[in-house]
Amino acid sequence: MTDLRAATPLVLVGAGKMGGAMLAGWLENGLDPKGVVLIDPAPPPEMAELIAGRGMTHVTAPPSDLKAAVIVVAVKPQVADAVLPGLAGLVGPGTVVVSVAAGKTLERLEAGIGPAAIVRSMPNTPAQVGRGITVAVANGRVTTPQKVLVTALLAAVGKVEWVAEEALIDAVTAVSGSGPAYVFHLVEAMAEAGRRAGLPDALAEKLARATVEGAGELLYQSPLDPATLRKNVTSPNGTTAAALAVLMGEAGLQPIMDAAVAAAARRSRELAG
Repeated sequence: MTDLRAATPLVLVGAGKMGGAMLAGWLENGLDPKGVVLIDPAPPPEMAELIAGRGMTHVTAPPSDLKAAVIVVAVKPQVADAVLPGLAGLVGPGTVVVSVAAGKTLERLEAGIGPAAIVRSMPNTPAQVGRGITVAVANGRVTTPQKVLVTALLAAVGKVEWVAEEALIDAVTAVSGSGPAYVFHLVEAMAEAGRRAGLPDALAEKLARATVEGAGELLYQSPLDPATLRKNVTSPNGTTAAALAVLMGEAGLQPIMDAAVAAAARRSRELAG
């Protein structure tokens, strides 16, 4: 990130939840605030405070007197098409554009901003706590140094993976992009099952939430694969085995998850079209 300075800055377009999380991660990882220009007509109060406190440049519209090293488009997908043409003047010979707007294909992005090195990325909401995962795909104009720079920027909020085929982004969206909601619903379902088994409401929710939090942390820290961790906690003919016989049965979790991911991927393709 050493090349990001006032003359050739990182331009962040949108400081909502995802853009704000990325900005906080960059600053925490040592990005010079003077190398950032934020474009946002009305940033959230916490972001406005951060911007003012760190001395970053904040504008409400794209400036006409600079070329960016990186443009990160972090606006809502429904306004991206309207925002992109106004950013074209920021694109120079060495600029790379990174989009985190869901459903916006490389073709759509280039149609909006013009010929440029463009990366389409799919982060997820755990980026807000630095534990996200982002999958990215680049068009043919992105150079190796630009890819290295983009990887460093995306890694500020979690893990980063690259794919060569843009068509895979729909499946990525269905698994990791939408996936946090599946986990949150799992907690809701576990808590409700606990209530129906007789537990008090507050205790059922606390048990479900703490169990998923702890299991996630164990999975994060352990070198073992999920199947081995599952087997390690399952005693033959025990209570966990009885529950897994239901969850892993023909009408259990796998066919439900298959259908859910397929529905999300299908909707991602529809939105991209």
